[in-house]
Amino acid sequence: MDITVTFRHLEPTNALRDYAQEKISRIKKYVGSPADVAVILSLEKHRHQAEITLTTNGFTVNAKEVTEDMYAAIDLAVDKLERQVKKHKEKIKNHKTAERTARHNIVSPEPTIPPQAERIIKTERIFIKPMSLDEAIMQIDLMHNDFMVFTNAQTQKVNVLYRRRDGNLGLIEPENE
Repeated sequence: MDITVTFRHLEPTNALRDYAQEKISRIKKYVGSPADVAVILSLEKHRHQAEITLTTNGFTVNAKEVTEDMYAAIDLAVDKLERQVKKHKEKIKNHKTAERTARHNIVSPEPTIPPQAERIIKTERIFIKPMSLDEAIMQIDLMHNDFMVFTNAQTQKVNVLYRRRDGNLGLIEPENE
């Protein structure tokens, strides 16, 4: 981490420079890659201003504080910068975790589940309408669905009409024993 301290309208002192560098070194644990930090300490009348800019991997964070004491301004600016960096790092971490889990769930099943035990991903409740087989065929063609669950008007039993891979239709009827 490259730290540059600049003084404006203020006598440069090693004590202020060392204090600023020491406080900014707390942020190193949140920034893993090479980073550039520019600290500008300025004095305007009785206002002491500390402005810190951190740049790393195309990400820039700014913090600016004005107080009556330069050391307090440095502390507040570093605290603000630290909060922003933590927030950004947490956002990236959560985003990557969500992306990984989504990709993992879509691509392959979890390895802890045996191949025989499949999971139900979605449950959908439907109203089963009584209709004839011809009406169900007409409905599946009109709606461009791959299957249809209906109550057969002749047998009063639940049937499933489905489109086969070859383009024909299949019918599943319950059988009494």
